[in-house]
Amino acid sequence: MGARSKKSLGDLLVQEKIITLDQLAKVKKNISRSKGLTLTEALVHNGILQESEMTKFLSKHHRVPAIDLNVFEIDPNALALVPRTFCEKNLVIPVQKAERSLVVAFADPSNIYLKDDLSLLTKCKIEIVVAPESIIKSAIDRYYGQQSVLSNLSSEIEEQEDAFSSDNLSIESIQGSNDIESEPIIKFVNATLKEAINMRASDIHIEPYEKSFRIRFRVDGSLIEKVKPPLGSAAAIVSRIKILSKMDITEKRRPQDGRIKIRLKGGKSVDFRVNSIPTLYGEKIVMRILDQKALQVDLTKLGLEDEDLKILRRCMSLPQGMILITGPTGSGKTTTIYSALKELNLPEKNISTAEDPIEYNIEGINQVQINSQIGFDFPMALRAFLRQDPEIIMVGEIRDLETAQIAFKAATTGHLVVSTLHTNDTISTVSRLIDMGIPNYMVAETISLIVAQRLLKTICFKCIEEFTPDKQTLLDLEIPEKDLHLYQTLRRGRGCDRCNYTGLFGREAVYEFLPVTRTLKEGVMSGLPQSELKKFIIQKDGLKTLRQKALIKLRNGITSIDQVLNVTVGDDIID
Repeated sequence: MGARSKKSLGDLLVQEKIITLDQLAKVKKNISRSKGLTLTEALVHNGILQESEMTKFLSKHHRVPAIDLNVFEIDPNALALVPRTFCEKNLVIPVQKAERSLVVAFADPSNIYLKDDLSLLTKCKIEIVVAPESIIKSAIDRYYGQQSVLSNLSSEIEEQEDAFSSDNLSIESIQGSNDIESEPIIKFVNATLKEAINMRASDIHIEPYEKSFRIRFRVDGSLIEKVKPPLGSAAAIVSRIKILSKMDITEKRRPQDGRIKIRLKGGKSVDFRVNSIPTLYGEKIVMRILDQKALQVDLTKLGLEDEDLKILRRCMSLPQGMILITGPTGSGKTTTIYSALKELNLPEKNISTAEDPIEYNIEGINQVQINSQIGFDFPMALRAFLRQDPEIIMVGEIRDLETAQIAFKAATTGHLVVSTLHTNDTISTVSRLIDMGIPNYMVAETISLIVAQRLLKTICFKCIEEFTPDKQTLLDLEIPEKDLHLYQTLRRGRGCDRCNYTGLFGREAVYEFLPVTRTLKEGVMSGLPQSELKKFIIQKDGLKTLRQKALIKLRNGITSIDQVLNVTVGDDIID
């Protein structure tokens, strides 16, 4: 690296005309004001340089390769040579050990004295690679975090274990735990459950493979790898969860369902719906986290536009008819339905629900769990409901013609029926029901409202910034030329510790509302094909599609361009 490495990183950037002297002076002021802020963080924070650009420059200037730590699997033997505190202080992480050489990822390869310190510390020849600063920090948390949990589990998680109720987490032994003692496994599982709650995860995935074993959390719809326990601990961890879920730990060939209920300090209760399934290399466990207090069941807080909220409440007030909520798995249908039921849940109303499974308990509503193993399915539950004198019936999902027929019969005989379908949009729901075998006239006369929805990730408020998108990007979103001026200034997240450097934090629903009007009835009765029916409704009734609704949230600075493109489908059928 020679003499030029003695120059500071800021001087190098100015010398190579990556930044100006004025820009360097500006970020140095920020660094002096914000204790602990690095040069890279200051440059990124001020929008002067992207972190990836910094990494590319350092790699080229110092003639060292760049490495993607999100893909590269770090060698545990390398980690053992350098303490975590050293890595955090100097923004480095060892990645690979080969004989007397140690490959170390640097955020700033210009620090030649750091290379000497590492050589003295590890007694190895140091080979430098470069990686983004934020990725190194994330890797330190991930890899050293999992090391501490697994190497000294009892002491590391002792405080966290106290947060759990002894009612469900007090089992002393675990069958199948041959390689690791039961006590560390108990603490590890407890810590995993609490960490998932703290991270606002909706699911925990516990997955064994041929040569590895990993645990992932689904946060805001995306899976994040949290930890990779030793492969030998897989059977013990799975057995512990199956015991807590009251599953048969001797049955490893068939899927099983179970449930865990824990109580945290302060009286908060959280349920975990657990499912196991046999895979090639062992049982995979998925745990759905059902946090009653985290469930947002308030129609006014779901992101509905005022006009849509009025339409929904008007249809909810009808004495009979059908309201259908549609969308793929994980699009927030359950939250929308529970929010509607909570508002309908009055002393003078008899409400019955058939669910598979029951995710949340609602006081005052008669919730029935479907059990197909004994033949108790949706049609049987619906028939029973009709003899229970209900005003409102909720069917978890219309999956087949028999369920649809009974639901439509109930909706035409003095009952308000609320249900879900897995369809792409509102118009395709009409086509799906007709394809199932429901007559056109019954679809047209019975349904009051169809709602299609998706969940859009929202921009992190901590790192939000404004920017000007290029024209082609806006045209790719199918924004008409005449409306481009409305999108000249948009928002995005730069990425920070709060949002795990994604720029996105949390989710908000986007809705497509299709009230059944005279126009829609006319189109359905005339047998228009799906594409023609959609065009007809847009032209006659001004239907606002999911894409159009998502663009409103983009314009209002709620979500990002990528989310609009990835979550909603364009309206290319419109002339």
